[in-house]
Amino acid sequence: MCITLALLLSLFQAHAQAPDLKPIAIPSGLSYQFLGTYTVERLNKILTSELQEFAPSNTITFPAAKNAVDLYRVSYPSVVPEQLNRPTRASGLIAVPKVANKNLPVVMYQHGTVFTKTAVPSFPEESYETRLMIARFAGDGYIVVAADYFGKGLSEEPDSYLVKASTQQACTDMYHTAKIILDAVGYKPSQFFLSGWSQGGWATLVFLNHLENLGVKVTAAAAASAPADIYTIMNRWINNYQPVDAVFLTGCAALQINAHEFYYNQPGLSTGAFKPEYLQAARDLHANKIGWPEYSKLVPFKIRDMLTESFVKSSIGGETPYWQKLQQTHGYRWRSVTPLRCYHGGQDEVTPSYIAELPAGFQTFIGGGPTQALYAGQTADHRGVFIYGVQDQKGWFESFVK
Repeated sequence: MCITLALLLSLFQAHAQAPDLKPIAIPSGLSYQFLGTYTVERLNKILTSELQEFAPSNTITFPAAKNAVDLYRVSYPSVVPEQLNRPTRASGLIAVPKVANKNLPVVMYQHGTVFTKTAVPSFPEESYETRLMIARFAGDGYIVVAADYFGKGLSEEPDSYLVKASTQQACTDMYHTAKIILDAVGYKPSQFFLSGWSQGGWATLVFLNHLENLGVKVTAAAAASAPADIYTIMNRWINNYQPVDAVFLTGCAALQINAHEFYYNQPGLSTGAFKPEYLQAARDLHANKIGWPEYSKLVPFKIRDMLTESFVKSSIGGETPYWQKLQQTHGYRWRSVTPLRCYHGGQDEVTPSYIAELPAGFQTFIGGGPTQALYAGQTADHRGVFIYGVQDQKGWFESFVK
């Protein structure tokens, strides 16, 4: 990317001093939009009353925020790897602490599954998980960076749900975009951390894999409730229903199968997968034409009940193009060098402990980087694992900063 740092610096500083809601373009094709400031009072509300709304049974508490945070929505050029690097655009968020120190650690956060286009980091008021990361980390002197995946935020693409290379690309280009902007305005990141939950836990793992292959040093990474093996968890959801399973798993199937059809050029996949009476609902959810409340009224409770018999049978051998591609979307089968913590819980309705623990067991077995599986407790559900992970990783990341 060609960019004049002095020009970017002057634009960024002027915009920060007299913000409006119109995005300012940068010659390289990057642009950013000042969204506003979370005051310390606002951040503390996120850490208390909003936390209880998000997880009413939660008992974990967080320390008060120390500083206000400026929020910027970023738009940047990218490419779709599965489609011969077809050009596209993506978006994300940069949250900058309002502190004098310019030498700050950076946490890059990968968000979880959402069933609307804008419940993602670049629209933080619609994403509590993003707000909690901002309040806990940016409110304590960390820069927080987060990508919207293709199909979310400002992206005009179809949802790239659990599509490996596109997820890696969106996150990698957001990383480079943030690095350009932060360098331009005088920030010198001291350490670089990764964090993610649910879909974002898997995204964190595949992103880490890609960064290590590029030679980018990651200080440490954390993945909460990560579906590390998509092939295995899809088989589990379809063929071994459990009473704990989340009702919204049917939405995950709709997003995942339709995303594979588009990004991997598998025409007819959704037609062959979904029973005719549920096909349009699955397509509409993927296209963001309907949200979860409407979709949930149109489909059965269990994933298997909305799928054709032939598609369910194809999961047995795993030899069709769909299942073969799923086997390549794992997020743990490489020899990592980065310290990693994986969080799981006894009542997680989305990601069973067996799946979330796979990276730790695999890395230990092959002699990879130091990896731990941390148990959030027998009563920890999906959101509980996320909150537990945020609490634990803040202290763990601090051990590298100090």
